[in-house]
Amino acid sequence: MRPGPGGCCCRRPLRANGCVANGEVRNGYVRSSAAAAGQIHHVTQNGGLYKRPFNEAFEETPMLVAVLTYVGYGVLTLFGYLRDFLRHLRIEKCHRATEREEQKTRYALMSGSPISSSLQTNKPNTECGAATLFAVGNNLVLVMDFVSLYQDFENFYTRNLYMRIRDNWNRPICSVPGARVDIMERQSHDYNWSFKYTGNIIKGVINMGSYNYLGFARNTGACQEAAARVLEQYGVGVCSTRQEIGNLDKHEELEKLVASFLGVEAAMTYGMGFATNSMNIPALVGKGCLILSDELNHASLVLGARLSGATIRIFKHNNMQSLEKLLKDAIVYGQPRTRRPWKKILILVEGIYSMEGSIVRLPEVIALKKKYKAYLYLDEAHSIGALGPTGRGVVDYFGLDPEDVDVMMGTFTKSFGASGGYIGGKKELIDYLRTHSHSAVYATSLSPPVVEQIVTSMKCIMGQDGTTLGKECIQQLAENTRYFRRRLKEMGFIIYGNEDSPVVPLMLYMPAKIGAFGREMLKRNIGVVVVGFPATPIIESRARFCLSAAHTREILDTALKEIDEVGDLLQLKYSRHRLVPLLDRPFDETTYEETED
Repeated sequence: MRPGPGGCCCRRPLRANGCVANGEVRNGYVRSSAAAAGQIHHVTQNGGLYKRPFNEAFEETPMLVAVLTYVGYGVLTLFGYLRDFLRHLRIEKCHRATEREEQKTRYALMSGSPISSSLQTNKPNTECGAATLFAVGNNLVLVMDFVSLYQDFENFYTRNLYMRIRDNWNRPICSVPGARVDIMERQSHDYNWSFKYTGNIIKGVINMGSYNYLGFARNTGACQEAAARVLEQYGVGVCSTRQEIGNLDKHEELEKLVASFLGVEAAMTYGMGFATNSMNIPALVGKGCLILSDELNHASLVLGARLSGATIRIFKHNNMQSLEKLLKDAIVYGQPRTRRPWKKILILVEGIYSMEGSIVRLPEVIALKKKYKAYLYLDEAHSIGALGPTGRGVVDYFGLDPEDVDVMMGTFTKSFGASGGYIGGKKELIDYLRTHSHSAVYATSLSPPVVEQIVTSMKCIMGQDGTTLGKECIQQLAENTRYFRRRLKEMGFIIYGNEDSPVVPLMLYMPAKIGAFGREMLKRNIGVVVVGFPATPIIESRARFCLSAAHTREILDTALKEIDEVGDLLQLKYSRHRLVPLLDRPFDETTYEETED
């Protein structure tokens, strides 16, 4: 599961567009009688920043549900300690990874003159554990007790909580990840420690979990035919980096097309979306620079920030007051101890947050970036292709100028049905990354058939294929998103995120319901993704649906009918439609984290 920060049950209530309409503005959010009644209203002015409605709902967790969730985790923890005690007594068989006894101790024989037993010592060694010297006749024996390779307590959650519901993850599929998939059936006879395949295939499972936003993950059609032709001409692998002999004409064509699609001067592509973030951020900032990162940013952004050596400070999710305070402090106080100005200030945000379903408040972020002369790094992994009237992402969605975003990052793994990532921006930026990015210098180039899949699907989105298929897919995804979200809310589920986001989190809360929901849905031939701690805050477990243009209304109605039944069965309809404004919260040293030598 993907790592995620902690949080409390009431940290994400109703968020409107930050303007006032017969109500009270607190912390940049609006409180009105309409909001208290569960209605979300758009107000046309927010300093002139927003040109369209921006509606997000994060309903407060009911107090009873929060208490029962904590109690559930407490009971699981108590039984976990009990089971560990039984394993220690060898009453219950333990399957966890452990070291053999002979691996824990090392002996070394050192010859020398006779020495007295008073020379026996016991000196701790921070790298190896404890070292003990023993005099044995004319020899000196060194006994080294090494630190355990496997820390027992670190695996407590995995052994006793995750293992109970492990069957909900890593299910192997054996078909194209389209609107429906085929899943290989498996069974476990040792409580999910291992699985055996039965040989049966579960056919036609409705796929509500893949990031196939525009439906280009398919084995028929123009993309497949084009990729097959390129496969015959170029083969599968390139076997070299772009700087050596792995730079194909197809790569050049793709980068020109990406730059045109984004509306920027130049672009560069990479073979892995995760590495696009983790390997390029260290090339852009370093020691003496400041990174301001949203608290819910993806692990690839977090890793890239940590590898850079820059100072990192965290602002509250999509909270512009928190971001502005950190920007003000950075300008006023400068670097710790020396008080010198920061070399660079880089703001890291995502277009769509993949666990929350929220959309970045980009107009306000850009306004703050310009006001305080910072740089902006925008990760559009989930938003490119999925948002905007032309599918050009969150910049297109808000009608903004691409030049206002310094670094535009995205991936081809979702809306384009391929793999890899890209960075777009000024030509000077791309030229710099070509020689300084580890992901460009050391990584193998994109596979030619994958490149052709991206080129063909992107031309389809842009309408350069001579059809309106791309435009129709974008419109279909938007319609599916709004319809699915509206129906779930009408049923009484608590749904997070923006009304235009194709990522739809449905709140489960209690740990026992994570596994139960996934299993019950699969029984009804629907594949879903369930997510729990540590990928989410401990009391905010959820099911995450991803909508696709490939989903027909019939498929969605079938899925909604089954979700409604499972919701009644597991009592998941928690919504009371009490949407409340974000409360004032203090900002001090606890609101950010610093990394300094």
